Parts: sequence; C-alpha cells; structure tokens
Amino acid sequence: MNFDLQNAVVVLTGAASGIGAELAVQLARAGAHLALVDRDEAGLAATAQRLAPEVQLSCHVADLSDKQAITALPEAVLAAHGRVSMLISNAGVALVGLFEDYGDDDFEWLMNINFWAGVRLSRTFMPYLRREPMAQIVYVSSVYGIIGVPMNVAYCASKFAVRGFAEALRHELVDTGIGITVVHPGGVNTNIARAAKFAAGTDPVAAQEGVEQFQKLLRIMPTAAAATIINGIKRRRPRVLIGADAYVIDALKRLMPVQADNLMAKLVAAKLPR
Repeated sequence: MNFDLQNAVVVLTGAASGIGAELAVQLARAGAHLALVDRDEAGLAATAQRLAPEVQLSCHVADLSDKQAITALPEAVLAAHGRVSMLISNAGVALVGLFEDYGDDDFEWLMNINFWAGVRLSRTFMPYLRREPMAQIVYVSSVYGIIGVPMNVAYCASKFAVRGFAEALRHELVDTGIGITVVHPGGVNTNIARAAKFAAGTDPVAAQEGVEQFQKLLRIMPTAAAATIINGIKRRRPRVLIGADAYVIDALKRLMPVQADNLMAKLVAAKLPR
C-alpha cells in the first residue's frame, strides 16, 4: 500500500539547506505538514519562506548532537501538530582527513549527528509513530554507507552504521504499521563537502583543494534527489539509490567487493592534491 503524503505530519531534520530544504518544499507541495529541524535558524527561516502559506509548519532550532535537544523535540512537535506520521533523519556532517590525524572528539562529534541523532530521534518519536495506522521512518545514509572511502573513515563508519541500524530495525517493525526506508545518495551537489571539518593534522590548503576537486564531481541537484526520495517514500521502498554513480557502486560492491574497494581508493587518491 502506498503512503499518502496528504495531511501527513513529517519531522524533517537537516531542513535548512541541500536535500533537506528541497524535501521540505516538495513534501509541502504534496500536502504534508512539516516540523522542520536544524541548528541553522536563518536557514530554517529561508526554507520556511519557500513554502506555501497554507502549510501547517513549525520550525525547531536544535543541535542534534545534544541528547537533551532531541528529547525535547516530541513535546514541541506534538504541541504544534498533535501527531507525527513520518520521521526523516537527514541531517549530516563530514570529517575529512586521515584517521590518525583526528581524535576521538572529532569522531564522536560526527557520530553523534550522523548516527546517534537518528537512533535517538527514532526512540523518542516511536511511541507517536505507533499510534498511526501507517507511518514511515526515512534514514539518509550515503553511497559511503555501501563502500569504504579513504580520507572519510568517520563518515563511512557513520553511514554504514545508519544502514545496519535501519535494516535491522525494519525487521523488528515488520508486523507494525511503521515502514523503514534507507536512502543512499550518490554525488548530490550540496554544501556538505564545503562545510566539512578537516582533521587537525591535515594541510588546510591541500584539503580545500581536494574538496573543490571533489565538489566538481557532484552533479545531481538536490531537487532531483528529493524527488527520488519522495517517490521512494510514497511506494514505501525499503531502499532508495540516488544517481547513476550510486547504482554503479552498489552493483560493483555486490559483484566484486574487494576489487570495488581498491578501485574506489585509486579514484580518490587520483583526486587528492599532490
């Protein structure tokens, strides 16, 4: 059975920019009501201004690395909307550099946002999702949750963790009305790379050059990525790949896992400044 977005109440994290902002616009256009979450207050306001005035909307400024901020969200969302029928865990950050060049604090910062936020949001909103005859949780992973990529150890770890958590949780919820969708975007042209934190031991000039080189490979527009995700949500697909590169990486990883890893490592090394 398809998921009807008309009058659905959607909690959407990372809504201030990129895929999250485009999801907000397209979900609103489909008739959904929105609780937008991000730590960027100005960005949230900008997204809200793009939405039709008839949309039932609430904006929640929250740092998703903060447990207490997540714990407080359901009360605020329920006060504004009265119910929740979908959670989209989309917020994410990046950390670039060799594993040995960054410490536990950097790793924990990234994991708190990319992985633990999704886990904690799921736990806090689950009782309200269970009240719905049909509900959906959407976790945005990455192609880096399919294949390991050098200089992105923490990011890959978080996105593999998202994938594993979501796939296991899907089986636990199989007899409920809650569906699970895991999204693996390929090269979407967002600011996540430009906004990445660099490891302490990384040459900032060289790292920035590498980011700019990488940015040129990101050809999928957030509008198209959001449309693909929404199509997957409507059909309650367990897995959504975005972009030809995601399909190629997924196929290579299945057919020849070791060779695919080696090929990816060589491609990344070729793009790094020398």
